[in-house]
This record gives sequence, C-alpha cells and structure tokens, in this order.
Amino acid sequence: MDKTRILIVDDHTIMRQGICALVSLHDDIEIVGEASKGKEAIEKVGELMPDVVVIDIALPGMDGLEVTRRIRKKNTKVKVLVLTRHEGKEYILSSVKAGAAGYIPKRALGLELVSAIHAVHSGDSFLYPSAAAVLIEGYLRQAKEEPYDRLTRREREILKLIAEGHTSREIADMLAISLKTIKSHRMKIMKELDLHNRTELIKYAMREGLIGMDT
Repeated sequence: MDKTRILIVDDHTIMRQGICALVSLHDDIEIVGEASKGKEAIEKVGELMPDVVVIDIALPGMDGLEVTRRIRKKNTKVKVLVLTRHEGKEYILSSVKAGAAGYIPKRALGLELVSAIHAVHSGDSFLYPSAAAVLIEGYLRQAKEEPYDRLTRREREILKLIAEGHTSREIADMLAISLKTIKSHRMKIMKELDLHNRTELIKYAMREGLIGMDT
C-alpha cells in the first residue's frame, strides 16, 4: 500500500510533535520531514517532494501563505493543507487563492486532520465545516448584492445626471467639482455596472427607475 508522504511545517515544536504522534498511528501516512520556518519548508519540499505539506499560516519570516504560493508554483503535484488557529474569512480566502487544497483549524479533531490529508492527497479539496460556511456566506452575500449598491452616494448622483442628458462639464459645474473628478467617477460607475457607453447608462437608469421613461 502506497503511503501518503507528508511534511509538517509549524514554528512550534510541541505542535509538530503532536501532529507527528497523531499521524504515526495511521500506517498509510508517513512523515518525511519537519520545518519551523518558511524558507526551510520550501527547501525541504524541493529535497523530499512530499505528497502533502501540512502548514501553519503564522511562520517567522516568510508566512505560510507565501510559502504555499511558492510551493504550488514550483511543484504543482505537491498538495498544501493549511492547519491554523486563524478562522477569519480573509485567511480562508487568502489560503485558497494561494493554492491551498485544504483548510482546517487547529481545534479540529485528530481524525478530521487525517481525513483532510487523505482528501487533498487524492486530489479533492477539504474545507472544515466552519471554513466552508464562511465561504458560502460570503458568496451568498455577494450574489445578493446589486451592482448599484456598490456605488457611492456621489456616484449615484452623477449617474442620474448623466442619464438625464447632462454633459460632464455641466455636471462638474452643478456639483462644484473638477471635470477630471467627474470623468473619474464616470469610469468607475461604468466599471461597477459593466456598462460601456452613455446609451447603456441611460437604459440602465431607466430600468432602475432613476429617471423617467420619457427622458
């Protein structure tokens, strides 16, 4: 039976020892090395070529996210499983973007860590339930948010004036701001709403009830 070869990366000796003691109970997992710093982890990945790197985010010097990015860039076959005390959305998203195949908090049960190691080694992704809930909540919130809601009060005001037929110069004079600022706002409005010209802006404003249909 082929064993899953893992490298443990954590700056706390007690944590590394604990993980080693836990996974050593499973005959299908082999610990091929340990590292306490980011640079050391990258070097050992190159030397040992483990199947899975179990890594903490908080490391001295180079943090675990940067280590993950570098590992994945050089060794796409090596899977990275983030094991950390951090459970905030920004950490979870950053880990996924960096290329981590799994995310599990240190408070998880030992069997859950083993399951996570097996999952990422087999090519699957693994998100601890609380981490998955954070990502789903963020996705649903973003899905419900209308593009118009992302505009500032000033941008909404400018959008309405543009749709009513006013030129950029006229709007600048009406709002007592520079023409350059108006053009900057206009570019941002079009980007946020994914619109490309004045006609599309007017049609959008009509659909949203910002101006009358007879405008």
